[in-house]
This record gives sequence, C-alpha cells and structure tokens, in this order.
Amino acid sequence: MTTEPSAAAEEAEPGTPDAGPESEMPGAGDQPDTGPRGTASPDTTGEGDPADTGEGSPDETRALEGGTGAGDGTDEGAAEGAVQLSEAEAELAAQREFRERIERRKAEKAGPVLAGTALSGKAADLLAAVRAVESGEKPSASVFSAEPTPRRVAQEPVRRPQPVPSGAPASMASESVEAVRAVLVRGGAPEALAPQTAATLGEGADGQLREDPWQLLRVAGVRPEQADGFARALLGDECGPDDERRGRAVTVWLLEQAALAGHTALEAPALHAALVQRSVPDPDAAVQSALAEGDALVFQDALDEPGAPPAPRRSEEGDTQDGEDGEEAGEVRPVRVLIGLERYALAEESLADGLARVVNSLPKEDGSAAAWEPAATGSAAELIRAVAGHGLVLHTGGEASRAESASLVAAARSLGLRVCAAAHHPDGRRRFAELLATARDARDTAEDGRPDPIVATVAGLLSGEEGPGRDSDGMLRTDLLVVLDAPQLDIESAAMLAESLPDGARLMLSGDPGVLWSAGPGRVFADLLAARVCPQIASRTPDPGPVGELVSGIGIGELNQVEAPGKEVVIIPVRDAGEAVHRTVQLVADSVPRAIGIPAGQTQVITPGHGGAAGTRVLNAALKERLNPGPGRFGGFDPGDRIAYTPTPGRSVPGHVVKADAAGLHLECAGEPVVVPKERVEQTVRHGWALTAHQSVGVHWPAVVVVLPGDAAQALSRPWVYTAFGRADRHLSVVHGVEQALPHAVAEVAAKPRTTRLPALLTAQVPASG
Repeated sequence: MTTEPSAAAEEAEPGTPDAGPESEMPGAGDQPDTGPRGTASPDTTGEGDPADTGEGSPDETRALEGGTGAGDGTDEGAAEGAVQLSEAEAELAAQREFRERIERRKAEKAGPVLAGTALSGKAADLLAAVRAVESGEKPSASVFSAEPTPRRVAQEPVRRPQPVPSGAPASMASESVEAVRAVLVRGGAPEALAPQTAATLGEGADGQLREDPWQLLRVAGVRPEQADGFARALLGDECGPDDERRGRAVTVWLLEQAALAGHTALEAPALHAALVQRSVPDPDAAVQSALAEGDALVFQDALDEPGAPPAPRRSEEGDTQDGEDGEEAGEVRPVRVLIGLERYALAEESLADGLARVVNSLPKEDGSAAAWEPAATGSAAELIRAVAGHGLVLHTGGEASRAESASLVAAARSLGLRVCAAAHHPDGRRRFAELLATARDARDTAEDGRPDPIVATVAGLLSGEEGPGRDSDGMLRTDLLVVLDAPQLDIESAAMLAESLPDGARLMLSGDPGVLWSAGPGRVFADLLAARVCPQIASRTPDPGPVGELVSGIGIGELNQVEAPGKEVVIIPVRDAGEAVHRTVQLVADSVPRAIGIPAGQTQVITPGHGGAAGTRVLNAALKERLNPGPGRFGGFDPGDRIAYTPTPGRSVPGHVVKADAAGLHLECAGEPVVVPKERVEQTVRHGWALTAHQSVGVHWPAVVVVLPGDAAQALSRPWVYTAFGRADRHLSVVHGVEQALPHAVAEVAAKPRTTRLPALLTAQVPASG
C-alpha cells in the first residue's frame, strides 16, 4: 500500500518537526508537505470515503454492545489575548537568561568540566586536542575512526510544525530584513524566509549569507539540498561539495537533526557515517572545522566494562582523587568520543551540577527527617520517608501513583513547607489539583495559616507565568518541588529546574517510565534511573479496570486478553486504511456515544503519524466533515473545531476554535483564551480530533479510539502502544489493521536509544546509591 509518506517516517522520533519548509527551494531533494495545516480539503482523504457517515456497521455495533476482550494477539508563540509577552516568548527569554547564568558560572570554574575520567570540558581544551590531531601529535584515527563501527544510521526525522517567527524582532531594522530578502531572491530562495533568516543570523545576516551561503542551513526547515542550490546560485563555479564552509554547516545541521531525534550528542563514527551519506568528501576535516570554529564540542567519556577498575574521580581542580592517573599507571580505559552542540553540552553539565548540589545541600543532621515520620502513612509512606531523608528522589508508577505524590505534597504542607508541583500538561495540572484537594481533605481540613501548595505546568513554571515566583537570586521560592510526568523533561527544561532550586530544597521526580520520552533532546528520567544516584521508589498501586490491566501488561511486554464486561476495551478489525477511517468516524460520532454514553467531544482519536492513508490529516478531515462541517474560512478552521495548538516545539495543547477576526484565530486551550495571529496559524495550529501519541502524552480522555492502519506497522513500538492505550480512562476502542505487528511491537520493539552524556556526568559527581 502506498502512503503519503509512511507513518513511520512521519513520527519516527519525538520532537522532530513535521515537514520541510513549506516553499520548495533550489536543490531540494525531498517533497515538503505543501498542504495547509488543518485544512479539510477533499484531496487529503485516503482510501475509501471518510465522509461516509452512515450508522455504525453491524459488526462494529455488535462489538461495542457485546464487549470484546483485548490482547488476543490480533491487536497502534502565540499571543494570549493582548498581553505583552506570549508564553513562547517568555519561555525563550527564560532560556536565554538561564544560558547566560550557565556561561557565567562556567567561566568562574578554575578547571575543566569533567565527564567520566577524561572529559575536556572547555572549548579551549577541546580546540587544543583538535589541533594536536591536526599537527600530527595524535593520529586522527584515534579520535575519528577511518572505518566506523558498522551501524544503521537512522533516517532523518521528518519535521513537524514549529512555531516559526512571523517576522523579525521589533529591534531588527526593516532595512536588515530587506537586505536579507534581496540576497535570498538572488539565490533563488523563497523571500518569505527573510524575517526568519534575519532573526536567526542576527546583525549583518545579508553579509553572512553572501560570504557563506550555507549559513542558510541554520534556519529551521532548510535542508542541505536546498542550501546547496542556494550556494550554487550565489557562488557559481566556486561552489563545490568539498567546500570547507559546506562541510562545517552540514556537520552542525546533522547535530541539530540528532537533537530533534532526542540525542544530546553523536558518537564520532555515527557522525562520520552521516557526513559520508550527505556527500561530504572529508568528514574528519568537516568535524575538525566545526570544532575549531566553536560550532561544536568534542567529549571523551570513559566506558565502564565488566571487570574494569573503577574510573578515578577528579577534584574540582581536575586532579585525580585515587592517586595515580590511570594512563600513567599503565591502565588503558576504553572511551567513546562524542560530538555535540554547545547548548546541549552546557545543559547536561548544568543539570549534573544542579542535581549534585540538590543531593549534597540537604542538611543531614538537623532532625528534619524525623519530623516527617508521623506523616509517613498509607501507600505513600515509603515515598514520604525517602523524601524526608534525601534531596533527590525518583518515583515510578502509572496514573494511579499520582495519589502518592499528592499525599507527599499534603504531608509537606502539614509541616509548613513551601511546596510546588509541576505537570507536563495543563490537563495533568488539573487532575493533580483534584487529587491534592482530596489528599488535603483527608489530612488537614482544619489547618490554617500554612502555605497552600502551588500546582503549575513545567512550561509555566519556567517562563514565570505560573508557580511560586523567584527570590532576588532568581531561585524558586519553594522547599519541595514535585515534578510529575518526569519522562517528558528534556535536558534543557530539567537543567533550568535544577538551576532554579535553592540550596536545601528537595526535588522529587515522578513519572511512568513506560511512556514515550521527551520531545526535546535527552532522556533525563531514564538516565537518572540508570545512574542510581538517589533513592528510587516504585509505586505498588496499579491502574484500575480492564484498561489499566491491559496497559500494565503492555508495560512488561505482554499483550494479554482482559475481561471487559462493561465494554471498556473493544477491538474493531479492519481490512484497509479506508475502512479504518470509516470505522473511526462511526465510533466517535455514533457508536461510543450510543453504547458507552461518552459524547464525541470527550473521545480522542490517536494514530501513529500525520501522513498516510489513515494519519491525522485524513482522519481530521473526515471527522470535521461529520462533526463540525464548514467552509474553513480562516486557514481551514471554523468555530467549534477541535484543535491542537503548539506554542513551542514538542508541546501541544488541545482546545477548540472560538472565533476568528482581524486579530487572528481565537482559541480556548485548557480553559484559557489564546489568540494566534493569522500568519502563524498554519505553523502552530492543527485540527485535533485525531492526534499522534506524542501529542497526547500527559493528557487523559474518557474514551480513546486508537487507529492502527496497515501502513503503520513499522511505526509501532512498546512505548508507543503503552502511551496510546494508556490515554483512555473509561473506554478504549482499537481499530486494528496491523495483524501480528501489534503483539510483535509490544513484545520486541523497545524505545529507540538516545545518545546522552548525563549518566557519565552524574557518576563523576554523585556516588551511586546502590
């Protein structure tokens, strides 16, 4: 079956954008997604006619009314009103301030930053190592293997929609934008890229482009083939694949693509192979040029092998603490060479430093742990005791385990502590606030004068729009920070949280390790669990009901048959994608409301990708035609349409359209009004009756319909199935067309690995807790 691109390509990794640039450029080798986001045009429909919305078929109706057990092996920066700063802008400003603070702190360090046993942390040290290779003092083969270890290089992620700036910053003179526009037109590039290019490259952007046309690759959505065409138009005969500027730019672009796929760095052989694939004739020279210019950094992390002596720890001054240096003592420890972008290197180092400070700054002998003991009752007793005695604690469990986190927050409040809890999504914030109200009612209904816990989203906490506020030093005013949905923390968000905690504050990270990882680079929660540098408390509270039983089995690689007497789980077999679309519309619009009693507005469709014959585009077009038909006067949207709004890359918030006027598209997301300017609608708003699993992380609905068309088989993995099925509270329907690919994915296909440095950085600073 041919598809639009395959669902696997559409959602190969969390955090990857959806498509290339909307306008095609010279030299483009890929076909961008040129259809407008969210339109319900007839040409987006797949096989069959999804607009056919007759009564539910007899087979499907019988399945709902009779109930079928699952798992038999046959089962996939807008402006808010007229406020000064948008949420996205506030978050970006917070990130800029955070990075400036990191750079100041790094500049104050006397010695190099350590990772494992032989990390060169500062750019000067790294450049010296590179020059040693260039001068012949050290053979290049020892750093960049001439014959890289055979491994399959992952396909480049397909870009998902990103909030692209509608124009240059206010401070950017219109003359600068016009100068950039002139260079773009001369090179045959879309002039619509001018504001974004000027904002990305900064002052003198037009001169930078004339001197080095491949700088265009720094603009989001531009691909090497397109930059090559632009360079040929500007440079003529001077342009060639062996141009040093091209090699350097492609190196940085590959590292950025790796970050979109979740990696904070790439191993040298993998980067070498990717450069060869991109027709860079001398990959070693390209990497060394990027290092010399400071566009990338190189690291060496010691590899721990069974039976190898422990790595010597280094002091802040850089001296080994175990006596002789391992190399001088004749010990040769294997290392891996990693290449990464500075922003993620700094974030990982800052996170390790911040977590080490959290672990070590908690007073050990002040009697505070004893004060918690009376509160350590019920299923949360173990968690409360762990938090009482340690600065950093990890808590794992499903949705039901949130009640234990709520009990912890209530216990901390009863001791008079300032407590803040942060969830990944506004829906998670709402659900935790409800649990917290219940926990407080059970514990301290008569208490007065103690600070109320604050419940926020992680994004709102970091941007300053939510949370307890900050003191004069920029630290959060809290004694205990509880972070829910911790697997969704990317490396930069986690580093900002750790840097924001005052000395003596406690940090508890809680989440379900089985769900999909963060949209941004890193796998913070999984790395912390693997590093074992703090107590880990596993919840023993199972998620209730047939859906909870089914999802729990998926978490350990088993697709089990479950009893569903109340039609909590239903399987709808389909032959092809056209039938999958038809059955999905029937389920949402008719069968689930009639047989289960859940209205269409509370039923969410989840499918593996945006493209394909039963991807979100096709399903949203069909569902809109049935549930809210209209001409789509404003960018394909009408009042009442369900949408997914993406204020920043990797973070989607469901909502609905209220109206459209000259100010833009008016939405309501998580109970709050949002206005999206007209020029940003296409980039940040999609129809939302159907979402991908990555878009749905952190949200729960009363009913969920998971669509698994035949072309989605390659996109399935255990974390994907676990996440998609786990979004349902009361009812789960599975439109099943992948045959044995589903049980195979659950049993055999684990999460795609991500290359990170956090475990090595942590173990160098914090001893393992055992």
